[in-house]
Amino acid sequence: MRTATLGPLGEVSRLTLGGGGIGEVWGEVSHDEAVATLKQALDDGITVLDTAPMYGACEANIAEAFAGRLPPGVKLTTKHQLGTPARGETAARLAASLDASLKAMRLDHADLFFLHSNLHADGFDYAHGNHNRDAFSTALSVYVEEVVPASEALKTSGRIGAWGITGIGVPTVVLTALAHDPKPDVVQAIANLMDSPGALRRYAEAPQPRQIAAAAKARGLGVMGIRAVQAGALTLQVDRELRPNSPDRADYDRAADFRALCARWGEDPAYVAHRYALSMPDIDTVVLGVKNRAELAVCVAAEAAGPYAAAEMAEIDGLGLR
Repeated sequence: MRTATLGPLGEVSRLTLGGGGIGEVWGEVSHDEAVATLKQALDDGITVLDTAPMYGACEANIAEAFAGRLPPGVKLTTKHQLGTPARGETAARLAASLDASLKAMRLDHADLFFLHSNLHADGFDYAHGNHNRDAFSTALSVYVEEVVPASEALKTSGRIGAWGITGIGVPTVVLTALAHDPKPDVVQAIANLMDSPGALRRYAEAPQPRQIAAAAKARGLGVMGIRAVQAGALTLQVDRELRPNSPDRADYDRAADFRALCARWGEDPAYVAHRYALSMPDIDTVVLGVKNRAELAVCVAAEAAGPYAAAEMAEIDGLGLR
């Protein structure tokens, strides 16, 4: 498998196994299949596992699969959805979440620890879900004054190797955070052919995923691409129930021309969507949401095929889905 440099983590595989699939965020999977998928991913050359405590049984599955000792060269991330706590509580909450994740996985160190909250400007009102803002989003002042120093302290202590942010919040504020010093080491950015965050988008302004990835690379950060198939919208068929008014359902309906193009090419839409994400500039590794070995094999094949040619990328972009 090809590799790229992910900021201070160094050389990593172009594919990262995300924990959402094996934790049943993206549909049902048996325990045995989830553990087998973890092991198969490493056999296929994947060297990064992207986990989080909100990913169901993901962390327990990692503990079982590797008995508290990851194979040499395998790197691990975990996350915390901090929200906006009372002042002075941030450092303790981040440390407690990290400790709980490491205990669940029977590990003593994470290579990368993400702030998994949205980011918003102080006083900002979200277009959707603003009543619950402090649960899912971190105010910029809290990020600057508490998250950054707490994350730097965790790194200095050796409990983590690096820290990052999940760049799914208000785009202008995410870009502000990337320009701040000390800067994060890695950002997770939306990387799909629709440039769509789907249901993750709670704000009114336009998403800017490619600008976020480019700004991160310009500052020397690593970039992990997420949502390559946009929560299933870019697959042949979404395999979980979606509400009729779900943004992910709307994206699936809007992607009908993409599925038609894949049919003309004789390719699985999931294969094409992952290969497209791997062909995008500024993306070091693409995080997979697969839940079983069959889905994993499609992504591994997409990586093995290499980047799309400019003409193929142009044909996809020509569908007007961005």
